[in-house]
Amino acid sequence: MANHWLRPEVYPLFAAVGAAVGICGFQLVRNICINPEVRVNKEGRKAGVLENFAEGEKYAEHFLRKYVRNRTPEIMPSINSFFADPSRN
Repeated sequence: MANHWLRPEVYPLFAAVGAAVGICGFQLVRNICINPEVRVNKEGRKAGVLENFAEGEKYAEHFLRKYVRNRTPEIMPSINSFFADPSRN
């Protein structure tokens, strides 16, 4: 019965679903642990709406966003410049 489900054709499907579950789990843990708008304990929920702009800015401006901000939106810049650069022709 196990061989019926563990065929080599379904390995990419398992990988894709596993990656999606991993990304969702990462985002869930990230939001619960460090999001300034999520309050899990009772004291934090009693506080209501907080004016903590510095903490919100720190959460929104994470490392990856700072890293890609000044980069061009290209996936393979060397190949793009090879085919698009008129000086090579």
